[in-house]
Amino acid sequence: MTRSIPWTRGTWTNEPANVTTDDAGLHVTAREGSDAWRTTSYGFVHASEHALLATLEPESAVEVQFRLDFTDQFDQAGIFVKVNDELWIKAGVELSDGEESLGAVVTQGTSDWSLSPVPGWAGRLVTIRASRSGNALTVRARVADEPWRLVRVAPLDADAAVSAGPFCCAPSRAGLTVNFTFWRITPADAGLHPDA
Repeated sequence: MTRSIPWTRGTWTNEPANVTTDDAGLHVTAREGSDAWRTTSYGFVHASEHALLATLEPESAVEVQFRLDFTDQFDQAGIFVKVNDELWIKAGVELSDGEESLGAVVTQGTSDWSLSPVPGWAGRLVTIRASRSGNALTVRARVADEPWRLVRVAPLDADAAVSAGPFCCAPSRAGLTVNFTFWRITPADAGLHPDA
């Protein structure tokens, strides 16, 4: 059964520069320099992301939709899934080296990073889905009503207390506002491959 999560239910990991809601959704303006990363390659730890989190129960999924409207290096938005400060996953779309790319960062003490370009997604509604089943989190994404694309399968302790929800970051500038149109809970994916 799918149910919407009220924007008022979540708790921010870090307060954004500005937050408003209206009939169109949640509008979040990120603080300049906000980011989530731990150590790998860059050597720094950043934990200043703006993530609005609520409990994600086992055998359920969370979906977040936003309009993709990025202009500056590392503008990003999507879903943040958190166990603790050293164990978290962020997945969504990021502007990297001049192109929008779909990707994920899985952090288990230190962060990794994967990206895949998504030409033609700019200006459109993007949905990110994180499905918690067994010992895994399966991340999928799509633009508009196009088919789901598999982004990542990551380990996630079945017994862990997990929270998840929409996030955004603006590592390189001020003024990024992300317009989120929904946040909802659905049943977990029935399987990793739709035809299996």
